[in-house]
Amino acid sequence: MKIIIPMAGRGSRLRPHTLTTPKPLIPIAGKPIVHRLVEDIAKVCSEPIEEIAFVIGDFGAEVEADLIAIAEKLGAKGTICHQLEPLGTAHSIWMAKEALDGPTVVAYADTLFRADFKLDMESDGVVWVKQVENPSAFGVVKLDDKNVITDFVEKPKDFVSDLAIIGIYFFSDGQKLYKEIEYLLDNDIQKGGEYQLTDALENMRAKGDKFTLGKVDEWMDCGNKAVTVDTNTRVLNLDKQDFDKVPASAQVENSLIIEPCFIGENVVIKNSKIGPFVSLGNGTIVENSNIDNTLIQENSTIRNANLTDTMIGNHAKYYGVSRSISLGDYSELDFKSHEA
Repeated sequence: MKIIIPMAGRGSRLRPHTLTTPKPLIPIAGKPIVHRLVEDIAKVCSEPIEEIAFVIGDFGAEVEADLIAIAEKLGAKGTICHQLEPLGTAHSIWMAKEALDGPTVVAYADTLFRADFKLDMESDGVVWVKQVENPSAFGVVKLDDKNVITDFVEKPKDFVSDLAIIGIYFFSDGQKLYKEIEYLLDNDIQKGGEYQLTDALENMRAKGDKFTLGKVDEWMDCGNKAVTVDTNTRVLNLDKQDFDKVPASAQVENSLIIEPCFIGENVVIKNSKIGPFVSLGNGTIVENSNIDNTLIQENSTIRNANLTDTMIGNHAKYYGVSRSISLGDYSELDFKSHEA
């Protein structure tokens, strides 16, 4: 089994956090989004993962090393591929064409999911879907009476289905997808100036491949600050049994932690109430504060704060009052100094 993770976009809707960290490496409950994604895929696959190919932009050597380490933690080979020009969903997969061989999962790294099923390895393909209220914002699938996909429709203006494609696919034979994407590129078949994966899927279906559904119970977005904080909350709630211990390296003095919370290594909490649904990254310091429903990354300092629905990056400093904020890496916000 191979996994291809297209993740070349920087995530403009999640700025300022993605100015310094690619969106798939933003931590959710202490673990990067892409790391959680491949773990979730591994849980529904019955075969071991041989290779994970990450399709990235110009993110630098440190990011590439982090991604290879994520693959190795799952016992897989990590491969780095580059997409330097945003030419669409099919094009991004094409950048990892050497991995399109045998059973292959393609998963776009801006979403997390939970599903209670095992992947049908005998199927030609599986498309992960979730029922949604606003299908016109998504690619959707139409079904026959046996739940086999009869059509792929990209952002329909009129209602055809409310089963949205969440961006995760299984192909029993990656070479078939290879040939269909190659056909799109060779014949310059584009929509909206991009090569669309749904066009390749529709060509495969028209040639006889049968795609079935992988219905997910939870679909969690990480597109902007509000939904990323919400996803952090949902992961903490879904996996609360994994977040019931404070590491021995953390210092907690005269403080209350209301579970579930993720507390990283060497965190310092003094005279504060933390939780529920708070993630504090490694080395972060919190003093004289009340914090809930908040995601704070590593080595940041929070003092005299009342925070909710907040996202704060790495090496940031916040000394303040009640706010719902989004503060990027290496930023400093001190209300006292401004008021003096």
